[in-house]
Amino acid sequence: MEKAKMENLAIVLNRPKHPGNIGAVARCAKNMGISSIIVVNPLNADRKKIEQLATHFALDVVEKIKYFDRLDLALAPFNHIVGTTGRSGDTSLKRSMVYPGKMAEDIADISQNNRVALVFGPEDRGLTNSELKYCDVLVMIPTSENLKSVNLSHAVMIICYEIFTARSEFNSVFTPKLATSAEMEAMYDHLKEMFVRIGFIKTQNPDYWMTNVRRFFSKTKLLARDVKIIRGICHQVDLYGKGKTG
Repeated sequence: MEKAKMENLAIVLNRPKHPGNIGAVARCAKNMGISSIIVVNPLNADRKKIEQLATHFALDVVEKIKYFDRLDLALAPFNHIVGTTGRSGDTSLKRSMVYPGKMAEDIADISQNNRVALVFGPEDRGLTNSELKYCDVLVMIPTSENLKSVNLSHAVMIICYEIFTARSEFNSVFTPKLATSAEMEAMYDHLKEMFVRIGFIKTQNPDYWMTNVRRFFSKTKLLARDVKIIRGICHQVDLYGKGKTG
C-alpha cells in the first residue's frame, strides 16, 4: 500500500478574507508536507500578516504561493479536484459527498499519477454552488451540532492530515493520468452547446440543466482520451445537424 504523493497536492484558497488565515494555512501545509498553495482573488493578501501567522518555519511555502483572479484558471491544470462544503443537505450540489477518511484513501491512489487540488472557500460562506461545479468530489468535515463552522486553517489541517496518514487500498495498479479540469470544462461547454442545439436541455438557464450531466460524469474518472472521444461525438452530431455527413 502506498501513501499519497504530497508533492502532487495543492491547497487552493478561494476568496480568503484574512491574510492571517493564509499564513496559518501555509504552516499547516508545511506540517503535512505540501509545498503548493494557490490563492484566488483574496480580499486582503498583506504579506507581513501572512508571514506572521506562517512563522519562519513556513516562509518557503509563502514564497511559492501562486495568485489567480479566477478559480477556473487556477484549477485548469489539475486532474482531480476536491471541494470542501458544510452543506450536506443541499441536493442542488449533485456531487458525491464523502467524509475526510474516505476522501483521503482515494487521494492516496489518485495522487500517484495525477495533480490534485484541495479547494477551500472563504471563511464566512464557503464555496458557492457555481464554484463547487468544478469539483469531482465534495468532502464534509463532521462536527458537533453545537458549532458546525470550522476555522479555515483547522479545516485545511484536518483534510491534509487525513491524506498524510492515509494508505491506498491498491497495491500496484494506480489510477492513470486523468483529464485536466481545463479539458473537462471544454467538454462540458461542448456538450452544453450540442444539447441546446438538439433540444435535449432547455435554453433557459442551460447551466442548471447541465448540473445533472456533471453529476453523471463525476461518477467515473475520465482520461484525456475519453474526453476527446466524447468531444468527437459532439463534433459529428454537429456536422450531422448541418447536413455535412453521409
